[in-house]
Amino acid sequence: MATIDPYRPEDERQITAMYRRVFGADATEGNRLRWDWQYRRNPNCPPEGPTIWVAREGPTIIGQYAAMPVRVAVQGQEIYGSWGMDVMVAPERQRQGVGEALFRTWEQHVGAALGLGLSESSYRLFQKLRWPNVGPVPCFVKPLTRRALRRPNWPMPINRFVSWATLPLVRIVARARPLKAGIERVGRFGEEYTALWERLAPKFTLAVRRDARYLNWKYCEAPHVRYNAAALKRGGETQGYAVYRHVQEARGRVTLLVDFLADPDDAAGIETLLGWVDREAKAANSDKIRTFCLHGAFGRALKHAGYFQVKSTMEFTAKINAVEVPPSFFQDTSGWHVTLGDSDQDR
Repeated sequence: MATIDPYRPEDERQITAMYRRVFGADATEGNRLRWDWQYRRNPNCPPEGPTIWVAREGPTIIGQYAAMPVRVAVQGQEIYGSWGMDVMVAPERQRQGVGEALFRTWEQHVGAALGLGLSESSYRLFQKLRWPNVGPVPCFVKPLTRRALRRPNWPMPINRFVSWATLPLVRIVARARPLKAGIERVGRFGEEYTALWERLAPKFTLAVRRDARYLNWKYCEAPHVRYNAAALKRGGETQGYAVYRHVQEARGRVTLLVDFLADPDDAAGIETLLGWVDREAKAANSDKIRTFCLHGAFGRALKHAGYFQVKSTMEFTAKINAVEVPPSFFQDTSGWHVTLGDSDQDR
């Protein structure tokens, strides 16, 4: 049987070699670029070091479960949790229970165990262990040009026909709307964002703590992705923010609305943030905007702003260990705030 214990600095060489065997050279290089930022420089990293569990057989490492620690607001209480990620088992030891043992070790040592963007094998494991099934995080898309509805797996004649047929609708949805509050670009997140979080945290039944330290680490210091951010301002007070970036995909350019925060009851403020992202997306020649959002009020605001809900592939699961929650907590997730920026889905 494998022994499972915490990561040690001298493990790095073996883990890198196993990562290359499991995921390939390109993924290994990407992991090397972001590893120190993602694990060691995380503002929630515990004093003993990164939250990584390692499976060993004698001197040989045969598996790893790495997690991203966060502080989580759960029904008015703040607890320590972590996002599970970068799970791997040596090819010759797969399907022998090593991954499940790593997973159980992680889950037993965390107040809130969170999983986002689950692989098929991870999803099956969660089902086997009878974790609460909260389903995928809804995906919303706003078309901006006639190319927005093209699909890489469709022949070009079909894509052209769809573009022609939907153009009148796209023009209506993408029309410019006036901003109802002030917007300022953000270079760094100051302490006013910590105050914003403290003010809005009671509005959510579950959400990762989004204070200034976390936001700067996640969106200003990431070495592998460059983000843009904008703040919602009224009377000199910060009342919300949006984080976004522009990417090139197979059939066009996309603006990703990665994360946002505002009072769920502030319809005009949310509309202003979304309107700003619209303008930024058009200036970047994007064909559409895509975002993921679990919160019910935010989802309704997105639809009001011209977004359509489409099939989501971002499965989500959560298990709360540190505080008692009723079964209904997992059945009604309309007060949960989860976005694409949570975990490590946006790479």
